[in-house]
Amino acid sequence: QVQLVESGGELVQAGGSLRLSCAASGRTVSMYHMGWFRQAPGKEREFVAAIRWDSGNTYYTDSVKGRFTISRDNAKNTVYLEMNSLKPEDTAVYYCAATPRYYSDFDTQRSYNYWGQGTQVTVSS
Repeated sequence: QVQLVESGGELVQAGGSLRLSCAASGRTVSMYHMGWFRQAPGKEREFVAAIRWDSGNTYYTDSVKGRFTISRDNAKNTVYLEMNSLKPEDTAVYYCAATPRYYSDFDTQRSYNYWGQGTQVTVSS
């Protein structure tokens, strides 16, 4: 089993930056695709970003392109989400996820086998 623990979420002002971390344990995830999703109160969980283990290609939802960057440090068994120019609409619980392969598309929840507990990001205006 893979355990994922997110950290780094906090209250920030609009226009500010945060870096979220997702530390994996139980097994190495160097050959796992990794993703970030988020869920705002009363809304469905939505895809944010993903990174493939093989090509390193990254994917982003349109609303965060140019502002967020997903990356990984395999030596630390950790994936990151760098968030810049934060907006109030970015407020959500952010979840990291992992899968050895995509069982569906990279931007769908069903593709991911393992999930973290989430970390709260609040952006004030």
